[in-house]
Amino acid sequence: MAKGILGKKIGMTQLYTEHGRLVPVTVIEAGPCTILQVKELSKDKYTAVKLGFDDKKESRTNKPDLGNFKKAKSAPKKFIKEIRLESSDGYEVGQEMKVDIFKEGEFVDVTGITKGKGFQGGMKRWGWHGGPGSHGSMFHRAVGSIQSGPRLTKVTKGHHLPGHMGVDKVTVQNLEILKVDKEKNLLVVRGTVAGHINSYLTVRSAKKKAGISKQKNI
Repeated sequence: MAKGILGKKIGMTQLYTEHGRLVPVTVIEAGPCTILQVKELSKDKYTAVKLGFDDKKESRTNKPDLGNFKKAKSAPKKFIKEIRLESSDGYEVGQEMKVDIFKEGEFVDVTGITKGKGFQGGMKRWGWHGGPGSHGSMFHRAVGSIQSGPRLTKVTKGHHLPGHMGVDKVTVQNLEILKVDKEKNLLVVRGTVAGHINSYLTVRSAKKKAGISKQKNI
């Protein structure tokens, strides 16, 4: 069954698996989240819950939003997202969702915003090899020729060139949950996720990998 929660990236570390293998992991503070709105199929044409995560001051919230938060009997939230569900039965406005909706061994898809790199050249942005590195070549990291033949007056749409890098929405799929800390609201997942430390994340059930891991020798 599809489910999800909002969270914050705490950082990375490493853990030993039960088979003695050292693996990189990401620690995510997942919840508690407050349900601010429940979308129903009969009224909204789809089913979802709108979640709020991480409290903020009322003085930093505009009046229309503050009214919505008060209807849900919730403090104002910094991070708000909808989580699509197969069914909205059993969910109520004001209900709190915690990290215990997930279990160890499950797989999740984690969505975040990548780190901003500013304006970058083609070698960093696209992995160009660059020109000869020896003295006198006069061509090390430059763009060089970008077109040839009858299209010399045009640049092909989508051509890889220097430009703004980062701040992209990226979803990393099929990350295994290695540990769930219910007291501290922490999820420990194998591998990396997009974003800097303290950036907000959306954690959903994996679309392509359902069920619980068998914890093989990996």
